[in-house]
Amino acid sequence: MPQSELLSPIFQSAAVTGIFSDRAMLQAMLDFEAALAAAEAEVGAIPATSVAAIRSAADASLYDLDKLGKEAALAGNVAIPLVKALTAKVNERARGHVHWGATSQDVTDTGFVLGARKALPIIRADLCAAMQAVIALADKHRATIMPGRTLMQQALPITFGFKAAVWLSGLTAAAERMRWVGANTLALQLGGAAGTLAALGDKGLAVRKALAAQLQLREPDTTWHAQRSRLFDIATALAAVSGACAKIATDVLLLMQTEVGEVFEPAASGKGGSSTMPHKRNPVGSIAIRANHQRISGLITTITLSLAAEHERAAGGWAAEWETMREMFVLAAGSAERLRDMTGGLEVDPNRMRDNLDATLGLPLAESLMMALAEKIGRAEAHHRVEALSKLALSSRRPLSEVVKAEPAIAGNLTAEVIDRALDPRHYLGSADKMIDAALETARRELEAK
Repeated sequence: MPQSELLSPIFQSAAVTGIFSDRAMLQAMLDFEAALAAAEAEVGAIPATSVAAIRSAADASLYDLDKLGKEAALAGNVAIPLVKALTAKVNERARGHVHWGATSQDVTDTGFVLGARKALPIIRADLCAAMQAVIALADKHRATIMPGRTLMQQALPITFGFKAAVWLSGLTAAAERMRWVGANTLALQLGGAAGTLAALGDKGLAVRKALAAQLQLREPDTTWHAQRSRLFDIATALAAVSGACAKIATDVLLLMQTEVGEVFEPAASGKGGSSTMPHKRNPVGSIAIRANHQRISGLITTITLSLAAEHERAAGGWAAEWETMREMFVLAAGSAERLRDMTGGLEVDPNRMRDNLDATLGLPLAESLMMALAEKIGRAEAHHRVEALSKLALSSRRPLSEVVKAEPAIAGNLTAEVIDRALDPRHYLGSADKMIDAALETARRELEAK
């Protein structure tokens, strides 16, 4: 995935982009080769005297990226020209032990895993920072009443704290998934030509165990050349991060609309302006997150298709993963970083939230009134009568309470005090507060998890 100095900063995380840069990934592959030699010497598969020479040549700064890239176009992958170049830099006595018993996919897959190991904690750290900010929002605004909206229209009153708790639940699930893949999916790849470690004879499993220890990676039961569920698990975790961020970004974007104006991204010099309209304050963080999610939603399909690998090595599926996984990492990381910044300084306008709710003439409380009336005349009849009065309130632009109190069929069953209480949003928030507490508790447990 080519990096653009103009466009990449809009969407990506500089830290994670650096981890998956060409030079960094080349170094990760060379780290595999150096560790392989050390592991093989440890179990007596190659002479110990070869290790130092191989390790000294395993320095990415010694290699010409442009040359390797051109050679990779002919070879079909980067590992082939890299091993050739590495071999050429090793003295003649040790040269024959470079890449001993390994195959190109071993180098490429393990190099990626080493990069993923560095990137996953960075993304989770940004998620956790966003969680801390959203915890504060949920707690602070647990009594801040606002319109709840379903199908893009006002529904029942909720609190902004409840909305933030829903956001938090998505972030908590994504952080938990990131932690799980970090602990369970990052495994060494070493199988040799067809996955059986045949070239290493009776030392194959001993080499694999020693190499896993050298690189501090899990040792898998079997070679995973053509069993790609590990990468799929990582990809879906990244997609979950993206989705949790995109849910919040979508809500913020909608709440920032001029006609709504209930929540705003943090202001900063040069942020969110327009090249032509001086008054504009655009939700640029939300836009970047949503753009990333659109891209990730397509990329996850590629990884899903790669699960159907042919025989012992995929013809195309494996190659399709290389840039796809890198892009998923840098975009998911970019979204987590932008969400961290957004939630950390989110501006909330409680007065505008209440004004928008009150502007609907009390209609979002129609269900509350219906339920109070249903106790007297049954649900179906209560629904019919309140629906008719709601239409009248809307057409006459009169508050629902006024219309209801003037209707003998309602006033004869409910006192003015009961009607007022039914139409007071403070008394129709259900179990929102308890759900906020539950979401905060779960999130705090995840923040403390290792």
